[in-house]
Amino acid sequence: MVILLTIAGLLGAAGLMAGPLMFRRFPAPFTLDQPCTSSFVSVIIPARNEEQRIVPLLKSLASQTGIRFETIVVDDDSMDQTADAARSFGAIVIRNLPPEDGWIGKSAACWAGVQASKGNLLLFMDADTEFQEEKSLLKYISSYEQLGGRGIVSLQPYHQVATWYENAGALFPLIAVVGMNVFSAFASRLPSAGSFGPCLLCSRSDYDQAGGHDGIRGNVMDDLALGQKFLEVGYPVHCYSGKGLVSLRMYPEGPGQMIESLTKSFATGANFTAPVVMLLIHLWIAGGLAISLLLSASLVLLNPGWILVSLVLYGGFAAMFALFARRIGNFSLGMFLFYPLHLLLFTFIFLRSAYLGKVRKRVSWRGRDIHV
Repeated sequence: MVILLTIAGLLGAAGLMAGPLMFRRFPAPFTLDQPCTSSFVSVIIPARNEEQRIVPLLKSLASQTGIRFETIVVDDDSMDQTADAARSFGAIVIRNLPPEDGWIGKSAACWAGVQASKGNLLLFMDADTEFQEEKSLLKYISSYEQLGGRGIVSLQPYHQVATWYENAGALFPLIAVVGMNVFSAFASRLPSAGSFGPCLLCSRSDYDQAGGHDGIRGNVMDDLALGQKFLEVGYPVHCYSGKGLVSLRMYPEGPGQMIESLTKSFATGANFTAPVVMLLIHLWIAGGLAISLLLSASLVLLNPGWILVSLVLYGGFAAMFALFARRIGNFSLGMFLFYPLHLLLFTFIFLRSAYLGKVRKRVSWRGRDIHV
């Protein structure tokens, strides 16, 4: 038993050491004090059954100042009043019919939006995002221009958490961010795994050169695939935290929507993460599980020494998890004390996603059956 406790303790310690290597930093884009831009931006919003969730974004767009832009909502064969909600805020609305064979719905909607757009810059935004202040769009465009005005600058919105199940899902957006490779200790040696889909900005010319969404029409994870296309033709892909600029409400429609969304994402997303980063992720999660088992076993055995060691390790992992997660969202601090439940939920979703993606080759999303 002592040998097993020692192994668990060593694995837990290794997991704690892997954490800072896995997720070293998550910077926001920089901007000038007084940004100035003459660009015209086409904000393209693919929306399928987003009647309620799209309203905060449209309201925030209506308040943007200092930048010329148009808002194009692509109604992706919705069965609700998404189109009417968009028109009420003055958006250009395009009705996109069910995708043809070989196309994934979101990619087809984004492509249709580009064909109808006029801007020299293209900003693809998910319908559940929201700008935080009236100059957020201006600052975003200014950052893109300061970075050279080439390639992609994508933002991961700051997650606004309101329910117990959204707090329970904290590990998933964290792993999605870490899996981009560029926030680890090895960032300087690794290319980006792609780009963040909720806010993705590029120029029209670069988009055309990379083949746009037409070139990734069959990819479920269009954001990662599009980023890879840009890298293949030599354009940079920059990923940043959107904290202070843009936010995202996590799964307001209930836990069923959360499970469906996470299953879809994890079915293919892991394929883009560098092996060394994936190794660190697995080691960190395995270390957390080992620590929880060590604490349970030491309490059963009533071994004071191991109880002390396991409590120190448990507290360290919970604090690290809280630090990492609070970089990406306003998650409740108290829930990190129950982090083993998060790890078990993650393991369940990961295995479910692997089964549907690797065995059945199909996942579901918003009423569509998607081949992966």
